[in-house]
Amino acid sequence: MHTDTERCLRAVRSKDARFDGWFFTAVLTTGIYCRPSCPVVPPKPENMRFHPSAAACQQAGFRACKRCRPDTSPGSPEWNQRADLVARAMRLIADGVVDREGVPGLADRLGYSARQVERQLRAELGAGPLALARSQRAQTARLLIETTTLPMAEVAFAAGFASIRTFNDTVREVFALSPSALRARAPRSAATPGVISLRLPFRAPLTPDNLFGHLAATAVPGVEEWHAGAYRRTLRLPYGHGLAALSPAPDHIACRLTLTDQRDLTVAISRCRRLLDLDADPVAVDGQLRADPVLAPLVDKAPGRRVPRTVDEAEFAVRAVLGQQVSTAAARTHAARLVTAYGEPVEDTEGGLSHLFPDPEALAALDPEALALPRSRRRTLTTLVAALASGGLRLGAESDWDEARARLGELPGFGPWTVEVIAMRALGDPDAFLPGDLGIRRAARELGLPSTPAALTARAAAWRPWRAYAVQYLWATDDHPINELPA
Repeated sequence: MHTDTERCLRAVRSKDARFDGWFFTAVLTTGIYCRPSCPVVPPKPENMRFHPSAAACQQAGFRACKRCRPDTSPGSPEWNQRADLVARAMRLIADGVVDREGVPGLADRLGYSARQVERQLRAELGAGPLALARSQRAQTARLLIETTTLPMAEVAFAAGFASIRTFNDTVREVFALSPSALRARAPRSAATPGVISLRLPFRAPLTPDNLFGHLAATAVPGVEEWHAGAYRRTLRLPYGHGLAALSPAPDHIACRLTLTDQRDLTVAISRCRRLLDLDADPVAVDGQLRADPVLAPLVDKAPGRRVPRTVDEAEFAVRAVLGQQVSTAAARTHAARLVTAYGEPVEDTEGGLSHLFPDPEALAALDPEALALPRSRRRTLTTLVAALASGGLRLGAESDWDEARARLGELPGFGPWTVEVIAMRALGDPDAFLPGDLGIRRAARELGLPSTPAALTARAAAWRPWRAYAVQYLWATDDHPINELPA
């Protein structure tokens, strides 16, 4: 969007928050960069330059605005609605891959050379993977500086910086303040030791009912729970584990993170945002779905529905198999048995979380005969777990959606419903569709839509590329706990 100067100018003049994260405004006369909704008086058009990323602004020598804090904008929805090389690279960078594995590791996961990845990111975003990761480290450092009492040396290494000097130089360059000055400006609040509290921004509108209702209704005991007005769950992270508590507010999602290693902060935030689909563009989604006279009343009633996703793709794939042709309660029971037998114990002083969901390597040791499942389902589960544990099947931020669908479809017991629900909730494909789902077929009949899978798929062509969001609106017509925000 940053190349459409007139559109960018209109967004800046109207201070339209819907475009935050789509592009950034660099001001030549002040040397700062802002989000489109910055509250200050807009500069003259000839003094504005538009960039596709905060990293591109920083590389061009601009510092972050202290008023609008552009580094805290929602992420661009482009990286969630696309599956090309740049989008997959951005999802991996958000997951901290460059900090942990370097650019060669990023390229290896994507199946391209480091030079190709560098070239494509620079062409579209104006910055290479190292600059994009550096911008992310700066944002993580700011969060740690402002929300914790950690010594600055610990903040530096937790944010991913290789040295304290690089940390100091980067913070000064990006925010035009020293780390200690940043901390002095932050509002004082009673901080709980070991807990990081922050706000996760999103693009309005957002209807939380089905989002949190789905997560709470399908929560696996010990791994997830709804407690004290928040959805809480355990997180398996690169350097340790964590606990996340997420609760909806009118203009943000309140997030409390408890981490065993502060270096996991960036990854934990990224996964929480992905879980709640917070980088979506509801205006674009609802605008297209509202064009269908059948869906329009559903959209108008509760605009901004999101797709509840996952923090762990492999975990969700296992749970999708356990949920085949059984009730929500039965699926939770099956998953809870696996957690008790193979999950890693964790401590939780605030609620009832007790385990991490077992990873594929742990599940590879399970005895199929001990599973209270039909024989065919046992074979499906053990084959899936073996493929995930061996690396033959990779589900993650780097996954090509069509390739992942093809690989899943080759496994025994994986029909269209299982493949598509994994594509929708684990891989994040916004166009995944479940025409054979019982709830979708029931909603289609009540609304006068075709109820057979083939006919409904043909009718849903007009909803593309947002059919996964149409699924949320259709599901919401049913009287089911997944559609209700828990008390």
